[in-house]
Amino acid sequence: MAARTKPPFRADHVGSLLRPKSITDAFKKFHAGEISADEVTAAQDQAIKDVIALQESVGLEAITDGEFRRASYWSSFVERVNGLEVSKALFTFHDAHGHEQEFTAPIVTTKVSRTTPIASDEFEFVKANTGKTPKTTIVSPPTMHMFRLDQTIEPGVYDSTKEYFADLAQVYREEIAALAEAGSTYIQLDDVPIPMLSDPKVQEHVKADGIDPAQLMNDYIDLFNDCLADRPTGVTVAVHMCRGNYKGKFLSEGGYETFAEKFFNDLDVDAFFLEYDSPRAGDFEPLKFVPKDKMVVLGLVSSKTPEMESQDDLRARIDEAAQFIDLDQLGLSPQCGFASTVAGNPVTVDDQKAKLAMIVEVADKVWN
Repeated sequence: MAARTKPPFRADHVGSLLRPKSITDAFKKFHAGEISADEVTAAQDQAIKDVIALQESVGLEAITDGEFRRASYWSSFVERVNGLEVSKALFTFHDAHGHEQEFTAPIVTTKVSRTTPIASDEFEFVKANTGKTPKTTIVSPPTMHMFRLDQTIEPGVYDSTKEYFADLAQVYREEIAALAEAGSTYIQLDDVPIPMLSDPKVQEHVKADGIDPAQLMNDYIDLFNDCLADRPTGVTVAVHMCRGNYKGKFLSEGGYETFAEKFFNDLDVDAFFLEYDSPRAGDFEPLKFVPKDKMVVLGLVSSKTPEMESQDDLRARIDEAAQFIDLDQLGLSPQCGFASTVAGNPVTVDDQKAKLAMIVEVADKVWN
């Protein structure tokens, strides 16, 4: 079985990587008035060059900037899109021990519009510093609604959620067009809402707000597809489906089976990055619904813990997944990024590098 020469690759990763101390120190000094914004950018530039070299050194073909210019995976979107601000989320992160963690979420204060590049400048820097395939990550459109549901939109801004979604989709279409014009061929949309809607507890929360979870899923798929309408040819679009990733905590649990047939078939994307690093992700049976022309990258390696997975166990799990989907449609990755927020997960840079290198090695054994 041949290696893939276009994305997604057999060995891939979700995007965010642990921020080095040089970046966190630069921000502290900037807020203390000790250095300028240009000096912060210079620190980011060098750190990104270093992390590009790390990715290349372990054999990855998809290269990101580690999301080093962002405070979180969705923060830059809110900062750069007109009409968005931040408030308290309606949901909380939690872990297996019952510990909870509140977080913030986007709110809509005026009509949304794209007035400046969202990620295309990040892409251009990566492109200028690697000969591999730059991968651009963008927060998914449903994220701009799910964490506060209909309370996301402040009173008087939009007459309906549908009207808001139409403007939001226009923002994405404009950004994707700009990325393609700059030469981007690989875009990933990072989504937590769709997996959340498969969790019975989240469904009850949604119902308590007067919303039908099945209808909300339909609306989110329509929103996704509207964002991707008329996307340029030659651009691979993947969706990373995540159950939440904050300092090792998560937002939801449960398998993909509730809506698998619908989103695998109706979502107009080329590939799915699926979280499969723990039993709470469910089994592989929902993969039987994936169409033959779409790829699945199995997130079997945990970015939440320093413990190294067994290569034999990973290969066995890939074989298990291949009972429901053709092996040629599969790839391997971590279940999520290593630092969805600037704080990062409880792992070290050495742990991160070892896990990425292992993914490349296992993928080479399985597919090459």
